[in-house]
Amino acid sequence: MTDIWQPITLGNTEFPNRFVMAPMTRSRANPDGTPGPLAAEYYAQRASVGLIVSEGTQPSDDGQGYLTTPGIYTDAHVAGWKKVADAVHAKGGHIYIQLMHAGRMSHPDNTPHHRQGVAPSAITPGAGMFTATGMQDIPTPRALTTEEVRQTVRDFAYAAKRAIEAGADGVEIHGANAYLIQQFLAPSANVRTDEYGGSIQNRARFAIEVARAVTEEIGADKTAIRLSPGTAMWGIDEGPEGPELYRHLVGVLDKLNPAYVHIMHQGNEELLTDIRKLRTGTLIVNRPGRPRDQIGADVASGLADMEAYGAMILANPDFVQRMKTGAAFNEADRMTFFGGAEKGYTDYPAL
Repeated sequence: MTDIWQPITLGNTEFPNRFVMAPMTRSRANPDGTPGPLAAEYYAQRASVGLIVSEGTQPSDDGQGYLTTPGIYTDAHVAGWKKVADAVHAKGGHIYIQLMHAGRMSHPDNTPHHRQGVAPSAITPGAGMFTATGMQDIPTPRALTTEEVRQTVRDFAYAAKRAIEAGADGVEIHGANAYLIQQFLAPSANVRTDEYGGSIQNRARFAIEVARAVTEEIGADKTAIRLSPGTAMWGIDEGPEGPELYRHLVGVLDKLNPAYVHIMHQGNEELLTDIRKLRTGTLIVNRPGRPRDQIGADVASGLADMEAYGAMILANPDFVQRMKTGAAFNEADRMTFFGGAEKGYTDYPAL
């Protein structure tokens, strides 16, 4: 039986345990998209987990959705992330930068160019977005042209290259949580009539092309992807074909031999079991709200190779030590999740 404390190798890197810090938006970047002044300390504090996955990081101006999220496509961004990567490595940790294009989950007031958001189709998500002047309705996005879709694929590959230049151990492509890649997957957000819309194969094409382009740019051993089958939020509805779409998608992605596939589990156990069968390499499972006494269960059963945790690690920089000793966890302060300074960011107490 595999134990969550056993080391694991991804690509050419050995990780000391099978805990993963899930990607979590913190909205504390500088206005130009460089990581904020406390980012290196925040991530380094949590370096004892096997793998840190960074907050969602936009690959382009169009990719930004929220206020003060970081980017990884300019020289300043690279310099900022290098401080983070160096700090994590100095503590013996490993970090993948998550590449996140928000697509239609955006507002012009939050982006550097103040342009209309982009998406597979001109369909509003029917949601609000926090901006510097408060909550506003998200406007209807502009549908990407076929050539713009291909340029967005190239943007992901370029951002991946810059992430490796910054010292990241790899990148995780964000294909989950109602952002651009999942917008292509969902017929409620994608009514295109070109090769990126319609059939399962066409709706999965963008995700596969992004994964292939990133793999070709930085190597499969440094490329990963996160998916959230069945997510139903912000107007996303994958319909009755959803499970079959993910079986197709994971099967194709597996042939690219990524470092890992990361599943944000939404409750379809049958589909998760099928994904485990289709995925011949490392599979990470993130179960929101998993109780402490179930930590390690998916690894022990063979359903997952690693397990991802969000708020538990956010609130407990010494999560690994607390797990080893049975010490109580700090409670996460949800009021400080987004924006601000050290409160709720770098000031959670260690044992």
